[in-house]
Amino acid sequence: MSEKRILRVGLIQQANTADHSDNKRRLKEAIRSAATQGAELVVLQELHNGLYFCQTEDVNVFDQAEPIPGPSTEEFGALAAELGIVLVLSLFERRAAGLYHNTSVVLERDGSIAGKYRKMHIPDDPAYYEKFYFTPGDLGFEPIETSVGTLGVLVCWDQWYPEAARLMALAGAEMLIYPTAIGYESSDVVEEQSRQSDAWQLVQRGHAVANGLPVITVNRVGHEEDPSGQTKGIRFWGRSFVAGPQGELLCELGQEEAIQIVEVNLTRSESVRRWWPFLRDRRIDYFEDLTKRYRK
Repeated sequence: MSEKRILRVGLIQQANTADHSDNKRRLKEAIRSAATQGAELVVLQELHNGLYFCQTEDVNVFDQAEPIPGPSTEEFGALAAELGIVLVLSLFERRAAGLYHNTSVVLERDGSIAGKYRKMHIPDDPAYYEKFYFTPGDLGFEPIETSVGTLGVLVCWDQWYPEAARLMALAGAEMLIYPTAIGYESSDVVEEQSRQSDAWQLVQRGHAVANGLPVITVNRVGHEEDPSGQTKGIRFWGRSFVAGPQGELLCELGQEEAIQIVEVNLTRSESVRRWWPFLRDRRIDYFEDLTKRYRK
């Protein structure tokens, strides 16, 4: 077995307001703090520049979208280069008039764009009207090569789909990363809120186990009002976490703003996959029906 590869990962869990400038200012302070504490890779939450605007359908919100490369990649890229870190962003991408994506961008240590991933699974649920805003991704499930490793970046709703995690793993991802914005629906009873939050973590820890890879998930926190007044808004549950390749919790945050540095042993995946050779034993000769919507 080769020498241990330890990666120091910074998680930034933040509560946002409608003030994009202030949100970004606080994010930059947090990124600097994480880098000062030794973070080599820093992961931000989904759509981190502003509020989670998908609680309503409003065409004026498209004004918030930006090109990639664009202002955010330039601004955060300069910071990544200054600090010498790899940084995972989550942006509202304007690809063309009337064509927008929910896009993660990975910035390399020199501030350049190492790659991007466009969210593939787009939800359409009460208070999560994402299909109004986002075109489903068309870049596939392709990991992004960086100086700290090969990153399997996915986004929020993607985290419920084992196929997405598996395809990233089969393409050589060394870790799975999920920028996230998920919270409690105002009408749900406490018991249902707990079931949903626990299921959200469990399914991702399952991806770690099934693929023998670490999972890094960063969620937002705080209460954001519903501009329409039809609901009581969303309280984002936080609970950002890192799981090891056997699903073991290496870190779990609470429901408040936080900056956390976590050491991830990237060499451990090799050992785990030798003990549990799931990739070896997959019956790929019988998996063709997975491409069907339903088998009956």
